[in-house]
Amino acid sequence: MKLLTSVLFLGLWLAVGTVGTRADTLKLVTLSYPPYEYMEGDKVEGIVVRLLREAFGRLGHDLEIEVLPWKRALLMARQGSVDGIFTVYKTEERLKFLDYSETVVMPQVVSIWALRGSNLPYDGTMESLSEVSIGVVHGVSYGDKADKAIEDGTLKKLDYAPNSSHNIKKLLAGRTDAVIMNRYGAIYHLRLQDGFDKVEELRPEVSAVPSYVGFSKARNLSGLRDQFDEVMQAMIESGDYKKIVDNYYFEALPEQDF
Repeated sequence: MKLLTSVLFLGLWLAVGTVGTRADTLKLVTLSYPPYEYMEGDKVEGIVVRLLREAFGRLGHDLEIEVLPWKRALLMARQGSVDGIFTVYKTEERLKFLDYSETVVMPQVVSIWALRGSNLPYDGTMESLSEVSIGVVHGVSYGDKADKAIEDGTLKKLDYAPNSSHNIKKLLAGRTDAVIMNRYGAIYHLRLQDGFDKVEELRPEVSAVPSYVGFSKARNLSGLRDQFDEVMQAMIESGDYKKIVDNYYFEALPEQDF
């Protein structure tokens, strides 16, 4: 009888242990925004992708990540058809439907890029670029300063594209005078298109914008958001965050000089 009881107890313990350690899958959406997140063949890759897989893995979650046009990704997060979205800037409108992580997932510097020798009249203000044709991506936030200039019409000659790669192509072909873009993203696309030596980053930078993971409020995941913040902060303090970023550049882009 004791043997039977022990066997039953062991079986129950194993069953509970299996359920407790089984990874739940979270569905996140993002845009193609190299080097942070992008498709590499049939696999989602990038610096932030690696950071999130590690952080959520420590919480016992697998990730299903889908790379989509940004406006569609935002709509899915708003509707609650996915658990969250990244890397997302914080805006008043998005606060209505997203629970943002407190921890900054990736700080991003936004700059103006132009062909060398173009002598654009940029003095650090958006007003100085009012008559300059500028490439931007549909639905992407570039921080308060640039977003306000786009919304109120200060930038009069906006040239929209579906993604950053298209904007770089248009810039290199002389179809736009400049682009507003994240610094690392611009460098990534310029390297791929053999155009880095043909352009210059105008100074001063437009802004330094923190980006986050946004959890869909429709999914009631504020508790998970809090757990994620704890793990991310621990990764930063331990140096694991920096190791993941450094390893990405060493493994994925060994010839890129960032």
